[in-house]
Amino acid sequence: MDLGTCDDSGLETGSDAFLALRIRIETHIATIGIIGLGYVGLPLAQAIVERGYPVLGLDVDTTKVETLNRGETYIRHITAETVAAMGATGRFSATVDFDRLAECDLILICVPTPLNRYREPDLSYVEETTRAIAARLRRGQLIVLESTTYPGTTAQLMAPILEAGGLRSGSDFFLAYSPEREDPGNPQYSTAAIPKVVGGEGPEALELARLFYASIVAQAIPVSSSATAEAVKLTENIFRAVNIALVNELKVIYDAMGIDVWEVIDAAKTKPFGFMPFYPGPGLGGHCIPIDPFYLTWKAREFEINTRFIELAGEVNTRMPHWVVERLALALDQRLGRGLSRARVLLLGMAYKKNVGDLRESPSLRLMEMMEGRGAHVDYHDPYIPEVMRTREHPSLAGRRSIAWNLASIAEYDAVLIATDHDGLDYEGMVGAAKLVVDTRNVCARHGVSGANVVKA
Repeated sequence: MDLGTCDDSGLETGSDAFLALRIRIETHIATIGIIGLGYVGLPLAQAIVERGYPVLGLDVDTTKVETLNRGETYIRHITAETVAAMGATGRFSATVDFDRLAECDLILICVPTPLNRYREPDLSYVEETTRAIAARLRRGQLIVLESTTYPGTTAQLMAPILEAGGLRSGSDFFLAYSPEREDPGNPQYSTAAIPKVVGGEGPEALELARLFYASIVAQAIPVSSSATAEAVKLTENIFRAVNIALVNELKVIYDAMGIDVWEVIDAAKTKPFGFMPFYPGPGLGGHCIPIDPFYLTWKAREFEINTRFIELAGEVNTRMPHWVVERLALALDQRLGRGLSRARVLLLGMAYKKNVGDLRESPSLRLMEMMEGRGAHVDYHDPYIPEVMRTREHPSLAGRRSIAWNLASIAEYDAVLIATDHDGLDYEGMVGAAKLVVDTRNVCARHGVSGANVVKA
């Protein structure tokens, strides 16, 4: 091989592993392995199968694997018809056998990166997955981490583990980072419609990652390093967390002044420049916004930097469930002459956002615990979450089941607390039946429903 020549991408053709893998990507015969078949991995598999690549899904959960191989689903917005169609192409299957990683040309890692009990990064899933790959690593593979993490994870944590067996990153195998950008339940932005940022450990890794993602999504945006790509993901969600904290604080201030913060925001957003609307709520939820800022604050301590602005936003958002429960207690006392400790409350919505069955970090879990801790009897209704699955932070709520939607039974509760504004519910009927409605999402007003029994929180 001529080590001094250049290919049409401008890269020196010094690695036959690079050239061979690039050809497999360009011809769509590369086998794509996806580790983690949850809210990120499964939509990603769908997009890749639709672009003609063979996909092998890997997960430690036998139930998930068996469900997918039957052509069924466990994620509401990924229908059984979609999963069955993926299998019918002959290009998708799922397995718990990690020895099959050797079959894969690209391995995409989509595993959880939660916080531990001290609100520090828990990268145990990433580390365990990387070790599983390292035990089966072969020449000519591209490994891409998609899980949210702090800058330096790909280079400082993953690379040494993968190189421990003797293969070298950048010549024998390739390593990159491309942060997931899923928005579950958003019909406007499917996986394939969302641009992907890619950063590689070396120019060849970057080129392979860019080439692959450009073939499955609207646009692949290369950046100078994996650490930069990791920082991009954190920046996107810290931006949202800080702005949500701002409007949550404004909500508390304006409420004390008798001003409706939602009316303020709707009027402010008519300005065609210099303002972007964010909306308050009962607290942060989901797998990104409540967690990602703490990844950067933790990493910043290594450089002796205090992230005061980010941490303040976290404090404001963390306090919102407390404020909501206090508003509920006050409304019960003032409107019904009843204390929260003797009240029956219907919590409307357990999902962290509307129209999805995703419970991760949902503020509703905290709200339910807080109300019950003060002596209230609490039930919930959520058409997307028939049963509360066990969570690390709220294990005592596991097994709780959604009650049926019934206006007659709603009238038996002292209050309805709206935590999630799912579409398709009869809000007008609910307001007509309920003694008291505490609305944290402004959903009643958005549906043109008003009443003396509706309190915004």
